[in-house]
Amino acid sequence: MANRPAPAPKTKPPKSGSGRAGPAAARGAKRSKTPMRELLDSYFSHHRKVAKDSARRLWRTPVASLMTWTVMGVALALPVGLLLLLTSLQGVSAGWESAARVTVYLEDHLSLEDAGRLRVDIGARGDVSEVELIDKSAALEEFRVSSGLKDALDYLDENPLPHTLLATPAEGSRTEAGMTALVDALEQTGGVAQVQVDLGWLQRLAAITEVLGRGVWALGALLAVAVILVIGNTIRLAIESRREEILVAKLVGGTDAFVRRPFLYTGLWFGFGGGVVAFVLLQLTLWFLSEPVERLAGLYRSNFALSGLSFEGTVALIAAAVLFGWLGAWLAVKRHLDAIEPG
Repeated sequence: MANRPAPAPKTKPPKSGSGRAGPAAARGAKRSKTPMRELLDSYFSHHRKVAKDSARRLWRTPVASLMTWTVMGVALALPVGLLLLLTSLQGVSAGWESAARVTVYLEDHLSLEDAGRLRVDIGARGDVSEVELIDKSAALEEFRVSSGLKDALDYLDENPLPHTLLATPAEGSRTEAGMTALVDALEQTGGVAQVQVDLGWLQRLAAITEVLGRGVWALGALLAVAVILVIGNTIRLAIESRREEILVAKLVGGTDAFVRRPFLYTGLWFGFGGGVVAFVLLQLTLWFLSEPVERLAGLYRSNFALSGLSFEGTVALIAAAVLFGWLGAWLAVKRHLDAIEPG
């Protein structure tokens, strides 16, 4: 008996409105992805891949990478450390300015009641926060005890010292200009014989602080340029070592953005590592110096203390380091990568 071919399996036509998605519906779902979305996904995927590959290249050469990070860290930590020191000094100088008081010597003929009324009038000024009255008897007794001239002072017929007012400037007037204006106003007040305040040390302190501040910013700018040049030279060496790879990429149609992208990410990683190293160096230096500085400040009865970086300052330091790394890489790529063209 001849073999009969097996009957073909019966297929049921798909029911309309069954709710099941067939192959055509699946293909339609895949096509629902817009070309712009596909382009963006491909763009960011390539960026992630290049960033990871650049980080792996740095880890494959740990000694060279660590040397570059250390150079960047030292160059960044030095001006930031000096800026923190200057900030701490300005805090101490603000405390010195708050302790400055104006000594007002009254005329000899004024009675104690007149001196009290004058104390109230001066204390009502907006640029004065507190006024203390020292009558002539108390001043003479204090001078008698502190000078050691007790026997000689007994021969005086009358007290030669005047009533004295000690005026503490308000917080907004504890500057060189504010103190000068307060002294001029007190000298024109009736019943005041002499006003004494040492403005010289305030002027010298303000001048020294300004010089230190400008010096720190100038040093920071120079070291920032040095960091950019170091990164640029490192990226230049990386470009030269990958010259053949760059030529092949350009021969197969790689765009300039595609070719320069790995080197820019390398600069970003160098900057990030340098910022982290700078932060670690600052913390170690602060820990190393904090104890002797506090002991020295205690000997002078000062509340001076070194202040470290805040969270915002740490973020700003690392962000600046990343920016310098990217800028150095961009300059090197712009200068050297464009010169590499297939012959």
